[in-house]
Amino acid sequence: MYRRHCAAAATTLVCALAVLASPVQAFAAPAAPVPAAPSEAPAKAGKKSLEEVRQEIDALYLKAGAATDAYNLAEEKARKQSVELVELAQAIVEGQAKIADLKDRAGAQAREQYRNAGLPAGARLMLSGDPQLFLDGVSRARQGQHATKGLLGELTRTQNDLETYTKDASTNWTKLEANRVKQAKAKKKINAQIAAAKKLESQLEKEERTRLLKMEQEAAYQAQTAWLSSGALKEINREASPSGKKAVAFATTQIGKPYVWGAEGPKSYDCSGLTSQAWAAAGRPIPRTSQEQWRLLPHIAIKDMRPGDLIIYHSDATHVGMYVGDGAIVHAPRPGRNVTLAGAGSMQILGVVRPDA
Repeated sequence: MYRRHCAAAATTLVCALAVLASPVQAFAAPAAPVPAAPSEAPAKAGKKSLEEVRQEIDALYLKAGAATDAYNLAEEKARKQSVELVELAQAIVEGQAKIADLKDRAGAQAREQYRNAGLPAGARLMLSGDPQLFLDGVSRARQGQHATKGLLGELTRTQNDLETYTKDASTNWTKLEANRVKQAKAKKKINAQIAAAKKLESQLEKEERTRLLKMEQEAAYQAQTAWLSSGALKEINREASPSGKKAVAFATTQIGKPYVWGAEGPKSYDCSGLTSQAWAAAGRPIPRTSQEQWRLLPHIAIKDMRPGDLIIYHSDATHVGMYVGDGAIVHAPRPGRNVTLAGAGSMQILGVVRPDA
């Protein structure tokens, strides 16, 4: 749709020059999954261990998450630039119409002067020999002079505006194309990394894939346990704001829907697609990507956290979840997983931001 809008803009340039839902029960720590059997055979020489495979898959999905953030940011910018191009194109069309009208009016004045032998109104009055006619016409002559100056001034201003609109549109078009290139590169990276991760998983036996999932759950459980053991929850007892309650209600209602990179609902989400749509539903639009959410929203100390706040993860701010209370978040984890509840400390926390601070 954006490309059609842009095509329309380009053509013009060429021509122109919920009431809070029942909250899902949050938790302080997830139930510990059954650990892998201790009798698991060691990896054969030259073959990666299941733990090494898990770490490699996690790394690929982290890279895919970073590329997804880059894609989403480029898409958001392209969307805004497309809207601006359409608005500029409309302004150009309106400016052209205004200039045409002003030129017609100026032409009418010139033709009127020609019909009067090219003599100024004052000279014609003097030659008329009628003093009363002269006195009566002085005021009209002055008004006509002011109108002519005003007409020429307006014509000049409109032409300058049209030139500015055209330059702005050209600049926006260049930026739009640059963001399209960034989107394409990010999309290529995302697909390649997800494909590599899926290939690694597909090479495992069914039993190994089951153990891999348990290992993933165990790693998250251990991280959450360590976070809780640090006393992180001792001072966290604040209630959600009215907007926060609406955001939590929206986010928890999406539990079970699949993660799809770049998705903003309603059938699927990526991590920041879920949080941005939840807060939009609460009447508080926020930036689309986790990195922009971290950069632009007010930062809050973990001890001051309340339901509805967003927890940003990883050193590059490439993942985000919504705190729902009792040490838990709701988030869209990664490709192959669904929106779910998880321990707030199950991943590396970068910090917390508050959309309605």
